[in-house]
Amino acid sequence: MTQDSVLNEENNKNSAAKSAPERPKRVVNTGLKLVLEFGPLALFFVANHEFGIYAATGALMVGVLVALGVAWSITRRLPMMPVVTAILLLIFGGLTFLLQDETFIKMKVTILYTLFGGALLGALWFDRLLLPIVFDSAFHLDDAGWRKLTWRWSFFFFFLAVLNEVVRRVVTTDVWVNFKVFGILPLTLLFAMTQLPLMMRHEIKPEEDTSETHF
Repeated sequence: MTQDSVLNEENNKNSAAKSAPERPKRVVNTGLKLVLEFGPLALFFVANHEFGIYAATGALMVGVLVALGVAWSITRRLPMMPVVTAILLLIFGGLTFLLQDETFIKMKVTILYTLFGGALLGALWFDRLLLPIVFDSAFHLDDAGWRKLTWRWSFFFFFLAVLNEVVRRVVTTDVWVNFKVFGILPLTLLFAMTQLPLMMRHEIKPEEDTSETHF
């Protein structure tokens, strides 16, 4: 085979690869996504109410792993935040069981939000933006918008970390569980809503994308 023949064959392969239709991006539909995100938390609350914090910790660990498994089976990819959350949960949940000390599962919340806030600011220091990855391309903002949003979210995460440390030290475990479920979640949703004006000002209208397949 001559060199020209090899080059022609390679060019034909490249042309075929470029002309091949791109596989549709598979995404989880909104209803199932809400179940996967909030189901483990609801399980944690119910298990604590019925059986105590250790059973609740185990239920939360299992629920998060199941949620990740379902998401992976549909999309064949996993967002960064749920993976980091699951890793910390397994570590501190395991310590909770091993040492029979509920302090570890409470500290996990503090460390998680400190890690998120630090990672956002650390990446920004190196001129990197993590929020587009965190939000899994759900929003399209210009560079200035992402930077402003990064500062706001990082300080909000630090606020949650400090708040959790204060609450876990001054209230009972049952009250802390209520705070985790009915305090942190509403605060996060409220904060996210207050960022909508900023996001709307810096939004980049994406071209209509019909390549997503919903499950």
